[in-house]
Amino acid sequence: MKSMEDNELVPVAMQIILHAGDARVKADEALEFAKNADFNSAYASLADSKADIIQAHQSQTKVIQDETRGVTHEPNLLFTHAQDTLMTIASEIRFARRLVELYELILQNGEENK
Repeated sequence: MKSMEDNELVPVAMQIILHAGDARVKADEALEFAKNADFNSAYASLADSKADIIQAHQSQTKVIQDETRGVTHEPNLLFTHAQDTLMTIASEIRFARRLVELYELILQNGEENK
């Protein structure tokens, strides 16, 4: 079995954290847009957020695929943190999308009742 050096995981972990962090910022922006009834911008920010989280996920997937090919590595705290960050923010994005949809529904129902 080939071994991957710990330091090879560091840039991968940083890419995951970077893209996941960008995704979180864009999901937060989407919620602000929705709060201000700017749903076109909210959905655009959610789309950007999804693109960023996909990039983060692809970085993680490469490491997992390497493992299936027999490339091993020592446990790495930064990579574990990156995976946790990715999973957490992916969940936040799903909830942000639902909240934007709810903001939109509430606003539509409020307009109908006027």
